[in-house]
Amino acid sequence: MRPIIELERISKRYRLGRIGSTSIRDSLERGWQRLRGQGGNGHVPRADFWALRDLSFTIASGEMVGVIGENGAGKSTLLKILSRITEPTRGEAILRGRPASLLEVGTGFHPDLSGRENIFLNGAILGMRRREIERKFDEIVAFSEVEQFIDTPVKRYSSGMYVRLAFAVAAHLDPDILLVDEVLAVGDAAFQKKCLGKMGDVARAGRTVLFVSHNMASILALCERAILLKGGRLINNGPTQQVVRDYLKSTIAEEIVHLEERTDRKGDGSARILSCKVESVESGHFVSSSSRMKFTLAYKSDRPLKHVRFLVTIYDYTNTGIYLFDSDAVGGIPESLPAEGIVTCTTDPINLTPGRCYINLALFRGTAMADHVEQATSFDVEADEFYSTGRVPAREWVLCLLQHQWSWQELAR
Repeated sequence: MRPIIELERISKRYRLGRIGSTSIRDSLERGWQRLRGQGGNGHVPRADFWALRDLSFTIASGEMVGVIGENGAGKSTLLKILSRITEPTRGEAILRGRPASLLEVGTGFHPDLSGRENIFLNGAILGMRRREIERKFDEIVAFSEVEQFIDTPVKRYSSGMYVRLAFAVAAHLDPDILLVDEVLAVGDAAFQKKCLGKMGDVARAGRTVLFVSHNMASILALCERAILLKGGRLINNGPTQQVVRDYLKSTIAEEIVHLEERTDRKGDGSARILSCKVESVESGHFVSSSSRMKFTLAYKSDRPLKHVRFLVTIYDYTNTGIYLFDSDAVGGIPESLPAEGIVTCTTDPINLTPGRCYINLALFRGTAMADHVEQATSFDVEADEFYSTGRVPAREWVLCLLQHQWSWQELAR
């Protein structure tokens, strides 16, 4: 069977700099720049930027594929080419099915039309017949949760309402191929979860989904295959777990979060936490469910410290406390410390579900709080083979994991 998406050596070039002018002043300014151009010939060279270079891959019908990579890797450009928004400079992109795309909030919406009218307009743009849109209309509105404002012009919608309706239209009009960019980040956590569930339903119905995201937990939960881009080139294409792991390892940096400029801190200021570094004991910056963690704090005081206490607290996005690491509780810090230094806290395996965590830091001198920095930094926990099955519950269900066993026996008669 032929693939539903087939890319053959796709490249996309952009010319950097302004094209055209918006005023007489702009025209005069650009003319003066040409006269001062290199070599005295009045020519100002233009720089080329290749957003994609010789990209080739195929996607089978019914696959859900994640596209990952750092900012500027070419992910959004790829989706725009597949959506026919822009043409490639070289190469060919073949789609053997009807695509629907959600690349930007409200793409294809007319601001002066109501939500109701835009559902029919956007559906028609996607190639749907009016009867088909009418059949899906109530389901679209219910999913978007904008029933109260369905007859209000969408220019009065918030960005969240825009994205709710835009996603609802794209996901419910039965496309053969659904192209989704990071636009879901506009919605709240509950709506993001709802959209991710819908994308899973679309894939299970045998349709194809191409999903661009910086949220590795979502990519791991939804996609069996991932494509890694860097500098517009294809770097990796394979099982999601391996591609994500390789990507995160490639972005490892000895990142130290400097806190000297933070003014929203509490405490008497007699001692300050200057920086914080968060890493996995096993693999450096990459933190997984089975990782042991290492926190390295640099501090400075106006005089040598006595009876000092350091606290590192981990929270999730709902501000629910997960762990508290207290130097007083376990010991290891001398009774007296010099005025400047570094302290390190190393943990047992954290046993956390995939998702983002935030860190608060505190420093006490005796019973007096010298320094307290909320959300000093954050880190992402990625899924690993915590259980031999490879199945790890989502953060929305539980925070922590624990090894356990099940057994079975037949009832005696």
